[in-house]
Amino acid sequence: MRPGAGPDDPTITAMRARELGRKSVVVGDRVGLVGDTSGSSGTLARIVRIEPRRSVLRRTAEDDASTAEGRLERVVVANADQLVIVSALADPPPRTGFIDRCLVAAYDAGIEPLLCLTKADLAGPEAVLDYYTELELPYLLLRPDSPLDALRSLLTGRVSVLVGHSGVGKSTLVNRLVPEAERAVGTVSAIGRGRHTSTSAVALRLPAPPDAQQDPGWIVDTPGVRSFGLAHVSAESLLHGFPDLIEATADCPPNCPHTADEADCALDGWVAAGRADARRLTSYRRLLASRAGETDARSEPDPRGQPE
Repeated sequence: MRPGAGPDDPTITAMRARELGRKSVVVGDRVGLVGDTSGSSGTLARIVRIEPRRSVLRRTAEDDASTAEGRLERVVVANADQLVIVSALADPPPRTGFIDRCLVAAYDAGIEPLLCLTKADLAGPEAVLDYYTELELPYLLLRPDSPLDALRSLLTGRVSVLVGHSGVGKSTLVNRLVPEAERAVGTVSAIGRGRHTSTSAVALRLPAPPDAQQDPGWIVDTPGVRSFGLAHVSAESLLHGFPDLIEATADCPPNCPHTADEADCALDGWVAAGRADARRLTSYRRLLASRAGETDARSEPDPRGQPE
């Protein structure tokens, strides 16, 4: 993305200049260009500058990986304002463990989360919403024929990243928002797992209505993922993905690890007093253990009994 680029500006093909060295250019970066920026066929510009990033959404491939490559930090997108977590209510079933991970990553990056629950024609949202009742997490319910006006309103003027497991309807949603995107749409297998359809992250400008007075915004479609590793997130930052538990830690001893075997951890009493959902504490401690490499991030169960 070029600073100041408008909806009528041409699409420019550019390559990274050698003087940038090994500095990576990622989706969402605001860059400076030199060379032929007309966008004419056969032209090529150079990226000579990457503007300071106002936010960086990261993930690691696996929390529990024993190799440096497996725990390699990956930048998903730069300069995003909003993380749209797309989860189906059925086929495949919702996985709150994955949603928890995405929330931690969003809060760590300083961007706002939005929960988008698809396939609302197949199941109700009560179980998922009950799990997040203390967070006041913004959400939308979508059926295949639902109007997208409310979603478009929340996307307008912003850079929004869409993440979700394969098969949840993310690519279908992108195609409805940006018809010319023609993102590949897959099906769900008999064992309830989606087939990967998107293979790379891509930024798409949302269409502007004829009377639009502001930038319609961008969406970044990402490949379907099976896990959202958090090895790059500190233990302290991990807690901020669970704001319903933070207040309790004021009564914990100094440097409390908040693990189940810490006798003086105040989180257990907080939950026992009914001030937080026990499933949320279970999820938090599971993520702590996974981040430390003590559990398998690929098979850890969801607090509601679904695999993550």
